[in-house]
Amino acid sequence: MLAAPIPENEPARLATLRTLRILDTPAEERFDRLTRLARRLFDVPIALVSLIDENRQWFKSCAGLGVQETTRDISFCGHAIMHEDVFMIPDARADVRFHDNPLVTGDPGIRFYAGQPLTVPNGTKLGTLCLIDTRPRELDAEQRGLLRDLAHIAEQEIAAIELATVDELTLIANRRGFEALAQHALNVCKRMSRDATLLFFDLDDFKRINDTFGHAEGDRALKTFAAALRDALRESDVIGRLGGDEFVALLTDAREDETRRALERLRDALAEFDAESARGYRIRFSVGQTQFEAARHASVIDLLALSDSKMYAHKAARKGGPGH
Repeated sequence: MLAAPIPENEPARLATLRTLRILDTPAEERFDRLTRLARRLFDVPIALVSLIDENRQWFKSCAGLGVQETTRDISFCGHAIMHEDVFMIPDARADVRFHDNPLVTGDPGIRFYAGQPLTVPNGTKLGTLCLIDTRPRELDAEQRGLLRDLAHIAEQEIAAIELATVDELTLIANRRGFEALAQHALNVCKRMSRDATLLFFDLDDFKRINDTFGHAEGDRALKTFAAALRDALRESDVIGRLGGDEFVALLTDAREDETRRALERLRDALAEFDAESARGYRIRFSVGQTQFEAARHASVIDLLALSDSKMYAHKAARKGGPGH
């Protein structure tokens, strides 16, 4: 048996999946309707909406299957997310990758598998809409097209969930998405005794940008700051826009010197934008910083409140002064 491989973008893929907060949620008619329809259209005993978590595949909808999840290493869907198009196994017993897989040799006795990867707007493949049969078969071109169409509907439903966790303007996490993902990251840091720092940003004189240059330019400034955050911080750090001109970042496994360097990179990126764009204003910020202490901070909400207070103190201390 060949275990399902791990995608190159696995950390970002898992972060996207967990931000959705869809894992281990109750069944929903919008997904169950799709799997029931797939069973009927393709005349298969099993149809699934499968999501690939770190060590398991979990089924958001499982028509015809009596289990909610399996381990990832034996999953067919773990292989499918490595592909762009329909991943099809006409006869698993004749395929060297799957002939001795316990899902083939035992229940549910898979012989045929076809899975279309489910891709969200940021390009991440989270899982599949898949068909399973206990007899060998193949899909023709028209049937593969139909499976793609059904998978696209599933993608649209997942995208609707994602919109609830992503800021539409800047395309980074909104408050709901940030709190969910940052709490998960904090739990990992606590379990592994790693450092973490929360940074709470507020753009200086943002109202003046809107009043003087218009709201379209204000939106441009917000998108520029979000892009600078993405560039200045690491992929493992969690960033978000809480609303208005307030942004946050959770730096994981980062000591004070790494946090200082990150802020320097951010300031350099913004200074470069100011110099190149000549928009008539500078993007400046105040920041509140709180080091995570497991004994003192029960949740990311505690860190947000403390960092918010520190940010306002920082803003008051330097009000009217030059630079950051």
